Amino acid sequence: MWGRNVYDSISKFLQFQLTVNVVAVIVAFTGACITQDSPLKAVQMLWVNLIMDTFASLALATEPPTEALLLRKPYGRNKPLISRTMMKNILGHAVYQLTIIFTLLF
Repeated sequence: MWGRNVYDSISKFLQFQLTVNVVAVIVAFTGACITQDSPLKAVQMLWVNLIMDTFASLALATEPPTEALLLRKPYGRNKPLISRTMMKNILGHAVYQLTIIFTLLF
């Protein structure tokens, strides 16, 4: 039960981290190309990473396992850590966040 909970928590952690990192990189790169100056300075990027890591680690460590975890089949050894559904969620949330950020920026 605890092993499956750890696997699920790591998957959620990766999904959150990858979404925020994809958005930050695209905003920094696109903003630098269009405005000739990065919209996120180095100190701001450090704050984003600090806050992002804090929330992600709290989510990783605070979710207790449930009995429902034992009702599903275990994942195989060859199953990718980032599934198709996770990739869709990452890209969907990234597009949503980028739309809001670019609306505010431009």
